[in-house]
Amino acid sequence: MRNVCLVVALLLPLAAALAQNAANGKDLYMKYTCYACHGFDGHGGAGARISATKLTQAVFTAYVRNPRQMPSYSSKVLTDAQLADLYAYIKTFPDTLPAKSIPLLNQILSEQ
Repeated sequence: MRNVCLVVALLLPLAAALAQNAANGKDLYMKYTCYACHGFDGHGGAGARISATKLTQAVFTAYVRNPRQMPSYSSKVLTDAQLADLYAYIKTFPDTLPAKSIPLLNQILSEQ
């Protein structure tokens, strides 16, 4: 029991820091209007779907700094720490539901 308490005591500050980073990331996502292209839940629109991204934080940061199809955000606009917060927020997005779990879609497909 003592070891469990020690592990919990060590992990609580880390969990709080991650939550705080994701909260700051949400503020940045709204401030820089990322939602306009990627949607409020990262499922896309005019921009790419970023929910359940497989990108590592380093690759995400590199892409945001030098993208192919979106505005670039230099370190003068978003610091590496801010991009880490933004990445933490994006990692909270729910994954896209599989088509078979959407009743209305299944109904439409079965009527054809």
